[in-house]
Amino acid sequence: MRLGRHRAALSPEQRRRKALQRGILAGLTAVAIVAGALVVVFGGAGPLCTTREPVLVSVVAAVDVAPAVMEAAGGFNETKTSVGGRCVLVQVTEQPPATVLRTLIGDRAGVLRERPDGWIADSSAWIRLARQQGASALPAGESVVATSPLVFATRSSLAQRFSVGKTEMNWRMVFPSTVRGRLTPNADEPDIVRVPDPSLAGAGIATVAAARDVVGTGPEADKALTAFVRWAQAGSAPDYRSMLAAVDDRTFWQRPVVIVPEQSVRNRNLRPSSDPVVALHPREGTINLDYPYVVTATDPTVAEASTAFADWLKGPRAQEIVRRAGFRSGDGVHGPISPGPQIPSTAPKTRQSVSPQDIDEALRAWSRLAPPTNILVLTDTSKHMAEPLKGGTRLSVALSAAKIGLQLFPDSTHMGLWEFADKVGRVKGYQERVGLGPINEPETGQVVRRGRLDELTSTITAHPKLDSSLYDAILSGFRKVSGDYREEMNNTLLVITSGRDDGKGTNLAQLLDHLRRTWNPDKPVQIIVIAFGKGVDRGGLSQIAAATNGSLHEAQEPGEIIDVFLGALARRLCHPACKPMA
Repeated sequence: MRLGRHRAALSPEQRRRKALQRGILAGLTAVAIVAGALVVVFGGAGPLCTTREPVLVSVVAAVDVAPAVMEAAGGFNETKTSVGGRCVLVQVTEQPPATVLRTLIGDRAGVLRERPDGWIADSSAWIRLARQQGASALPAGESVVATSPLVFATRSSLAQRFSVGKTEMNWRMVFPSTVRGRLTPNADEPDIVRVPDPSLAGAGIATVAAARDVVGTGPEADKALTAFVRWAQAGSAPDYRSMLAAVDDRTFWQRPVVIVPEQSVRNRNLRPSSDPVVALHPREGTINLDYPYVVTATDPTVAEASTAFADWLKGPRAQEIVRRAGFRSGDGVHGPISPGPQIPSTAPKTRQSVSPQDIDEALRAWSRLAPPTNILVLTDTSKHMAEPLKGGTRLSVALSAAKIGLQLFPDSTHMGLWEFADKVGRVKGYQERVGLGPINEPETGQVVRRGRLDELTSTITAHPKLDSSLYDAILSGFRKVSGDYREEMNNTLLVITSGRDDGKGTNLAQLLDHLRRTWNPDKPVQIIVIAFGKGVDRGGLSQIAAATNGSLHEAQEPGEIIDVFLGALARRLCHPACKPMA
C-alpha cells in the first residue's frame, strides 16, 4: 500500500520553481515571481490566483477516496475561492485513518509531521473515536463526501458456483463454521470470509458491528463474537487492495470471499481479468460506508478555508468526480457512474438495525478481544486421558478440537505446548513439546510453531500406565507464563485434562497457596481449565481457576472445547467485573 501519495497537479516547469513551505505542503506548492507579485500556480495550467499570502489548506483523505478528492481539489483551486481577501489553495494527501486519529489525539508514535486542516476518513466512526479519545475540539456537523456500501466480493467463477449451490451471501458467514453448527464449511459456501483490519479500515469496523448485530447480546452471543474476532484476525488485511488481491490467492483457501466497499471492486476490475471480481449483496442488508469531511484546522482563517472546500465537495461538479470514481453520492441517492457489470445495478438493502452507537460499541468490543494472546497449553497424557469417550479417547477428542481451535489464533499469538503425566520427560511431571514463543516463527529448524503444533494434535498419545501430575504441571506452567509475561498480550495457561491429580507431587493446598501468594493483578495470568469425561475434581479445579480469575469448563465432545474456550476468551468483554465461573 502506498502511503502519503500526493498530487499537486503541476507542470514539470512549475515543479522546478521555488517551493512555498508550510507543514505538510512543504515543497508541493509551486510559486513564480512575476512583476514583483507572488503568483501561486496550483491545480491546472496557468496562474489561478494572485496574492502575497495564500491560505494553504492541507487535507488528508482515506486511501480509497483520496484520488477522487485530489481531482476535486484541482477543480476547487480553479474557482479562485478566497477567504478574507486571500486566495485558498488546497493540497490533498492520502493517509490511513488510524494515522490521522493518532495525530489529532496527540499521540507521539506513528503520527503525521503536521496536523492537517481537513480530514476525510472512510467511516464516521473514526471521527467519533477521535472525539472520544481527546480530540474534543473537532467541530460538529461534518459533511459526507461519498458513500459506498459494503459488499461480499469474490471471483466470478466462485460466485457462479455459490449461485448453483443456492448459497446466498449472509453476515453469519463471517463467523467460523463451528459457530454455525459444523466443524468445517460445506462445499457450496465460502471456506473463509476475510475482513479488513478494524483497527485500520472502516469496512472492518462496520463488519464488527454487523457481526454483533447478527448474534445479539448475552453469553452465547459473546462467545460467537469472540469466535468472529479470532477468525477475522487470522485472515485480516490492512487495506482493500490487499483484501481483493487475496481473492486470487489459491495457495490455501479454495473458496475465499472478502468484505470490501463496493467502490474497491469497481477499481479492481479496471484491470482486465478472465475471472473478474464480482460484488454480492448480503441478504439481510448491508452497511453503507460514509466518507465524512471534518475541519481539523485550529487557525480560524484556515478553518474557514477548509470549510469552503468541504462545502464545495457537496456540489455537483465534485459529486460527479466522486461518482465517476465508483462511489455513490454523499447523500446516497445517486449511484456510481459506469460501475461495470460486476456491480449490481440495484442499490443494496440497508441493515437499519445498526446505529452509530452500535458501531462504536462493536469497536470497543473488538479492542478488548483483539489483543494477541501469550498462551501455554498443558495437555494431559496420563492414563485417564486414554479412557474412551464419544468419538475416541479423551485425549483424541480433545486434540481433534484443538486442531480446529488452532485456526482461531492469528500470527501475532505466542504459544507453547507441554504434555504432562507422572515421569514424563526429564523434568518431573511434564515435557516441553513446543517452547512458548511466536506462533509464526520456528522454535528450531525450519518448521514454524503453528505447523509443529498442528502436527502434534495428530500424533500425541496418552500413556495407559502413567498417573496424572496435574498439580505439578499447573504449578510449573503458571511459573513459566508468569516469567514470560508480555504486557501487550493476554497471558493464559490453558489446561486440557481429565480433571484429576493422582497425588504423587504437589498437593492442592500447596498449589493454591502459591497461586494466591504470587498472582499479580497488575500482571494477570489467567488459568483456564477444560476437563474431559467423568470423575472431574470440580471442587479443586474450581478453586485453581478462581485464584487467577480464570474459569473451569467440562466437555464431552470436540465441538464443546471450542465453545468453552471461546467462552473463556469472551470474559475479556466484562473484565474486570466478570462474574466468577466454575
